[in-house]
Amino acid sequence: MNKSSLFRRLLIGVTCAWIAVLALIPYLILLGASLLERGTETLVKPGLTLTNYLHLLSPAVFGMAVDSIGLAAIAALLCLAVGYPFSYILAQAGARVQPLLLLLVMIPFWTNSLIRTYALVMLLKADGIINSLLLGSGLIDQPLQMMYTPLAVFIGLVYTLLPFMILPLYAALKAVDPRLLEAGRDLGAGRLQNFCRITVPLTVPGIIAGTMLVFLPALGMFYVSDILGGARSMLLGNYIRDQFLVFRDIPMGAAASVTMTLAMGLLLILYSLANRRSGKEMLP
Repeated sequence: MNKSSLFRRLLIGVTCAWIAVLALIPYLILLGASLLERGTETLVKPGLTLTNYLHLLSPAVFGMAVDSIGLAAIAALLCLAVGYPFSYILAQAGARVQPLLLLLVMIPFWTNSLIRTYALVMLLKADGIINSLLLGSGLIDQPLQMMYTPLAVFIGLVYTLLPFMILPLYAALKAVDPRLLEAGRDLGAGRLQNFCRITVPLTVPGIIAGTMLVFLPALGMFYVSDILGGARSMLLGNYIRDQFLVFRDIPMGAAASVTMTLAMGLLLILYSLANRRSGKEMLP
């Protein structure tokens, strides 16, 4: 066995051990806790039950989950509406401008998202920067109510998750063969027809990837709802946080976490299948 093979096996082994200790084992503990009952003197008490999962089907919890999914879906669509044009411009930009634009996309990652969410408060509050500018210019007579509204939550989610939409779209747009667009122009297609019939279909994997990268985190970003929405827009992350930290109902919080993880895994499987199908359709 040469040194290269030994190093490769050692690296793989360390990675697998890291994943097992920090991901697999905690998840198995969470799964086990979800099948237990809430204790009175202790956090949990022995006795396997499916009551926690059945409680997730109650009208209140199910309605909250539907509202949370709807909010995350709208946030993903808003990110797509903003991110696709920017990604298209980024992909068409010159070689000197592209690194600068990519740097502007990546800069927010250098700051914690919680700090950036609090920075939005300085913009959106009644005496914030936006209202001060609008009042100073005479466009409004009284401050706009932007904080603690669904609009503020959408702004926070889009601002935080927009780079996750832009980067997959940019990669997909850069992979489009220019010869296909040139062939379309030779066949009489205009710029809009080329865009709708060639560019968009070829970038469907990037659209799906970006949508998934935005939708899944948006379900659990409870601090955005707490800070900008005043906890009026309940997300699944808010519910899970409250079960663990407020009500101290560990089994219920574990059941909600396991269910959310399984739902995310199902969505990732659907994304993989859609990506494969899209790739097969593009083959001659």
